[in-house]
Amino acid sequence: MTPPQFPKEQTKDGQYDRQDDAFRHWVTDDGSSVYPAAKGRYHLYVSLACPWAHRTIIVRRLKQLDNVVGMTVVDPIRDDRGWVFRAGPGNTVDPVNGFQFLSEAYTATDPEYQARVTVPVLWDKETRRIISNSDDDIMRMFNHAFNRLTESSIDLYTKDLQTEIDELNAFIYETVNNGVYRAGFATTQLAYEQAVKKLFDALDQMENRLSTQRYLFDQCIVETDWRFFVTLIRFDAVYHGHFKCNIRRIVDYPNLFGYLKDLYQQEGISDTVNFDHIKRHYYITHDDINPTGIVPLGPDQDLLAPHGRERL
Repeated sequence: MTPPQFPKEQTKDGQYDRQDDAFRHWVTDDGSSVYPAAKGRYHLYVSLACPWAHRTIIVRRLKQLDNVVGMTVVDPIRDDRGWVFRAGPGNTVDPVNGFQFLSEAYTATDPEYQARVTVPVLWDKETRRIISNSDDDIMRMFNHAFNRLTESSIDLYTKDLQTEIDELNAFIYETVNNGVYRAGFATTQLAYEQAVKKLFDALDQMENRLSTQRYLFDQCIVETDWRFFVTLIRFDAVYHGHFKCNIRRIVDYPNLFGYLKDLYQQEGISDTVNFDHIKRHYYITHDDINPTGIVPLGPDQDLLAPHGRERL
């Protein structure tokens, strides 16, 4: 039997149990956290393939922080040495530290670090350490900590919706965002079936929710929409086949597919989606699931077709 992709995150009953984020310091607008918001001080290390990193890329783009926080993309192919910096289509060498592997950022911050190296990483060039490897926290920092350095007035975590946003975030994370991984990395039939059933029950609920409103919170796009989007955009291309989440496709859900197209067509968002990186990462990196390394050509999706969501 081929060993699981992440053996330290596999339970005895075959379930995938994702590790916690290791670094959770904060950049603040007033510097009260010791890390003040400043142009050019912080750098974002990401993978275009990773949905967790994709969330931070989207918020960075929406908040017009491209010239405030730098960004470097790793190679989509990750082997037993972890994420690597390499020049290629859509990825580059590390211009900040000259790291060859992202693991060097982790050991520079904590020489005793032994857990899995993940993206995204928010790096502080002044103290030469990782501020955060939590996509949740980085999204929130980008949403408000740098407001005086950007012309964007977008607020993805509005005060009047914070409690509801947190509740729906938790539900979508457990059943959908992480649910596809719990299905794909399951090593027993029971663990797989439990994850898939919860996943599609949640998708059915979201399909119903979106039947009467344009976005998850009616007419307002909030961070929950983008947290959901990064899984939906990968679903038919990767999770449906590669992770065996194949009861239905997103294209089979009229409201979910229209909603996906609506978000994809928001200004600047399509530029953050790289299907080449997404498919090569999953189908080549996860060699225990796809030992041949063959990357499928499909699916053929017209994400620029009219979405019809304006009527809601």
